[in-house]
Amino acid sequence: MAALAPPVAAVRSAVRRALTGLPGAGPVLVACSGGADSLALAAATAFVAPRLGRRAGLVTVDHGLQPGSAERAAVVAAWARELGLDPVEAVRVRVAGRPGGPEAAAREARYEALLAAARRHDAAAVLLGHTRDDQAETVLLALARGGGPRGLAGMPERREWAGVPLLRPLLDVGREDTRKACAALGLTPWEDPHNADPAYARSRVRADLLPALVDALGPGVVDNLARTARLLAADTAALDALAAAALADARTVEGGLSVSALAALPTAVRTRVLHAWARELGASPAALSHRHVAALDALVTAWHGQGPVHLPGGIPVARRAGRLTT
Repeated sequence: MAALAPPVAAVRSAVRRALTGLPGAGPVLVACSGGADSLALAAATAFVAPRLGRRAGLVTVDHGLQPGSAERAAVVAAWARELGLDPVEAVRVRVAGRPGGPEAAAREARYEALLAAARRHDAAAVLLGHTRDDQAETVLLALARGGGPRGLAGMPERREWAGVPLLRPLLDVGREDTRKACAALGLTPWEDPHNADPAYARSRVRADLLPALVDALGPGVVDNLARTARLLAADTAALDALAAAALADARTVEGGLSVSALAALPTAVRTRVLHAWARELGASPAALSHRHVAALDALVTAWHGQGPVHLPGGIPVARRAGRLTT
């Protein structure tokens, strides 16, 4: 018997760790574009999941942004069925007309399609193919945009989205390993032209910035950036837990939040409380910025009789009688 190629073993091990102990009896669904990362993930999941007593399926999303995208989605779906994955869906989405830039619009449409598929099949989780390199790129983009600890924490290994667990098993696996795994398995990945399009910030980071950092500082840069994300994710989770408790304590019987309770909190906790409360009030997470939270914080820590803060969606928040209230 031929020895298993180390990259194939690495991807399978990562998937096994992600699926072991996963609650729920439904299938896991792999989100697969046909690129090397998601192709390697799908192949590993098809191998690992049945050995853990779990069904595995695949969803490929056709964004309709390139000629031949429908045919590409059909090829991925046919390959998945041959591999034994079930259920398998190729889903067409509409990207045009959504708010935000093209990257954000495509991502929103894709996640909506994945969520809908997960609900149709009562999936235990959706698996995403982001790698350690993707995580490093995410950290650099967050740093450039002033994203703060939450942005620098990068992509979580697991998150709940509208009740559906999203898992990223490959965050400790390098992109080079997924390519080598595909080669070892005889798979030919699709090369998304958007990944090389300099119009997109992530593409510029991938093609120019990250290679320049590796050249200047050595190949450990990618690992170090990903490790930074893990460390900050742990710190952020701890601060979020403190903020959730503090938000409950700051609520008043009249409604709103107690200014004195907020003022007693450390800044890192207080701003998280205000951010969470603003979202409760209906402020769009995408539109809620540091500027809005800083203005709310000023009502607590730099009060001089200023008027209300207007949150996204036209939500006014004012300080009255020792409370922040709408």
